[in-house]
Amino acid sequence: MIKIGIGGWTFEPWRGVFYPDRLPQARELSYAAENLTGIEVNGTYYGTQKPAVFRKWASEVPEGFMFSLKAPRFATNRKVLAEASPSIEKFIDSGIAELGDKLGPLLWQFMPTKKFDPDDFAAFLDLLPEKAGGITLRHVVDVRHDSFRTAAFLDLVRPRNVAVVYAHSDEHPEIADPTADFVYARLMKTQEDIETGYSAKDLDAWAGRVRVWERGDVPEDLELIGKKPAKTKRDCFIYFISGAKVRAPAAAVALIARLGA
Repeated sequence: MIKIGIGGWTFEPWRGVFYPDRLPQARELSYAAENLTGIEVNGTYYGTQKPAVFRKWASEVPEGFMFSLKAPRFATNRKVLAEASPSIEKFIDSGIAELGDKLGPLLWQFMPTKKFDPDDFAAFLDLLPEKAGGITLRHVVDVRHDSFRTAAFLDLVRPRNVAVVYAHSDEHPEIADPTADFVYARLMKTQEDIETGYSAKDLDAWAGRVRVWERGDVPEDLELIGKKPAKTKRDCFIYFISGAKVRAPAAAVALIARLGA
């Protein structure tokens, strides 16, 4: 399974560029879902949604489409991660299971100032539930401090089947080691002067990397911190985030076309 998309669906500069002129704003999610295969939701990072909201989102997208939800900042932006249980439970119980089979990975994003504390991070990982409303959950962590670039960190997440974000970015550490049965990449270098955000050559290269990930290998041009993991097929979630945001939808559409995903 390969899902490719963008961050959110409400962004004024996309109107008339990605969204057709005069498309009602209420139709933007369904239009995005007709052209993409996934969306990373940022709104859940800033506030709690209601079950009816998740049901509405699910009703507006086709079968096979998936939402990745960014977990609330209240769970991750704290000194002691082991104390995050109330915030985690509130998020899980907010109605995310209403998305059903359209629920993708839950993204736990940490501040760039958050350093790797093995004991505290392990305690946080142990708080992440396996299920919500009978749905098996997938968790991915987005760590943004160089101290996480260590095999000790990989040794914590891998037994728990927690993925680590691969960030294609000049600002955040790149950790390319697969640690779960899925890969989660955030491609953050779109350029406004390129209509598709990334050049055709770069999009071809990313299509190749995604195929390698999906079949269970590791792209040879991405440096690993630990040992090469055993070969196993992996689902892939690829999002064009940040960079020249106005070009993100075009980049996603172009990559989908290359992969037939």
